[in-house]
Amino acid sequence: MKLVYAIVRTDNEDDVIAELAKNHFGITKLSTTGGFLKKGNTTLLIGTEDDQVDQVIDIIKKECGQRQKITVNVPYMSGAAMVNYGTMPMTVEIGGATIFVTDVDRFEKI
Repeated sequence: MKLVYAIVRTDNEDDVIAELAKNHFGITKLSTTGGFLKKGNTTLLIGTEDDQVDQVIDIIKKECGQRQKITVNVPYMSGAAMVNYGTMPMTVEIGGATIFVTDVDRFEKI
């Protein structure tokens, strides 16, 4: 058995969850926040058999789409004093999903 951790944008969560549920996958949803952009994410925990992991990942890929590049202003400091604090544009990728797959040693549903 495997546990799939899928971190998706909040914008995509409803479509991903609906499609996974339609295909009879159990899902636990956690609201999370990205560390860099401080934007809302959803972390989905999906327990599945080893031979269904690729199906889960394919559904997530289909529903989340491709990553997109955007430009954001990130803070930077020039000099030693905080009075020189400002921002500078930086191009980052958003969207898509980040997926981790781990082995499950034991699973019980009580």
